[in-house]
Amino acid sequence: MIGPEGGTVLITGGNSGLGLGCARALRSADPSSALVLASRDAERTARVARELSGESSDAPVRARALDLGSLADVRRFARELREEIAGGDWPPLRALVLNAGLQLTHRRPSVDGYELTFAVNHLGHYLLSLLLVPELRAPARIIFVSSGTHDPAERTGMPAPRYRGARALADPEDDGGDAADGAFGRRAYTTSKLCNVLCTYELSRRLEASGRSTPTAPITVNAFDPGLMPGTGLARDYAGWQQIVWNTLFPILRILPRVNSTAKSGFDLARLVVDPSLRDTTRQYFQGASAKPSSDTSYDEDLARELWDDSADLARLAPEERLPAAQPGAAG
Repeated sequence: MIGPEGGTVLITGGNSGLGLGCARALRSADPSSALVLASRDAERTARVARELSGESSDAPVRARALDLGSLADVRRFARELREEIAGGDWPPLRALVLNAGLQLTHRRPSVDGYELTFAVNHLGHYLLSLLLVPELRAPARIIFVSSGTHDPAERTGMPAPRYRGARALADPEDDGGDAADGAFGRRAYTTSKLCNVLCTYELSRRLEASGRSTPTAPITVNAFDPGLMPGTGLARDYAGWQQIVWNTLFPILRILPRVNSTAKSGFDLARLVVDPSLRDTTRQYFQGASAKPSSDTSYDEDLARELWDDSADLARLAPEERLPAAQPGAAG
């Protein structure tokens, strides 16, 4: 259980793929906890919520619309969830599973004028976590879903991330030298996954520096790499023949190490939410069930602070919404 009387877990992208695998595993492991499944596809998410509620009715499973590519919609979602919690519609908020993501083949701007991969995979989750941190009742947990593709040392077949600063990554006209749209889209994805890990470690440090996370009442922040999961919706922007390969041929590769089903990776992700032995574990990168080192770049605290502060400006955070920085090296 995530708390003495259960609690509420928010899962972004909880209506399919890894998010749905995690939701199913959570319903099995901790049926006393309520689930909020947040996605752009409100109709599909509502069907999934009804299905999961039918499997176990000990606590509610509800669908909520959320467009992570819109800063205004992230704020609307967070405000409404806070109001529902204050009104007693939900148990205390205990965990954020920041899972939703996309991989594009062509550059597109978000409604705010930012490059869409960066806007959804990093900036939307960054803003959402900050807006909901005050609602978390410790002990609580935040998990950012990243990817092994963030690490150039991993042989993933994807281009290595190229971190150029948050403002450059947010610029839909700045392709970082990747002239071909396909190359740009894949590198934008891997770079956004590096941002997820940098953000994980920086948020943990700042929660401790602000006093929101303490040894007796921790709010832990960890990153999760689910491995390669063929057949998920990540390839929805691919060309037709690429989708066929992804959905029908690649799943055969699950017999290989680090190629997983959504059920297996969903189980491992749910464990990070409910395992009591992980109550105090923070600033860790998990590959499946095991903590592993992340990329060398992900431990660069100067880079993390730069990403954090520039993201605060891009997200248009008010002064009271910002978390103070930790002293360099103070949190380890």
